[in-house]
Amino acid sequence: MMPGNINPRKMKQMMKQLGMQVEPIEDVRKIVISTGRGDYVFDSAEVAVMTMQGITTYQITGNPHFEPAAPQIPDEDVRMVAEQAGVSPEAARDALIRTGGDIAAAIIQLSEHV
Repeated sequence: MMPGNINPRKMKQMMKQLGMQVEPIEDVRKIVISTGRGDYVFDSAEVAVMTMQGITTYQITGNPHFEPAAPQIPDEDVRMVAEQAGVSPEAARDALIRTGGDIAAAIIQLSEHV
C-alpha cells in the first residue's frame, strides 16, 4: 500500500488524470553529479522520470559517495615549488595537490623530507 492507505492502482489512475507520467529508467549503472567542490557518484541507483505539465523531473534514489575535485595547479606554481624545494616537477605537483595548491605549505613539506 502507498502512504495514506491508497491503492497503487488507484494512485496510478489519479496520476494519469493529473497528466502526470512516471517511468523508470532501466539498467542504470552510474550517475555522477559534478560540482565545483567535487563529484557525487551513485554507483547503483534507481532513477524515475516524471513528466507533469510539460516539465520533466528526474528522481534519483540511492547512496552516493563524494569524490573531492583535484585542485587545478598552474605550471608556474609547480616550477616555483620545484626550484625552491630542489625537487622534480612531479614531486612538486604531488606536494601541491596534497596541500590543496598552497605553495608555501608544499615547499615546507618537501623541505622537511629532504
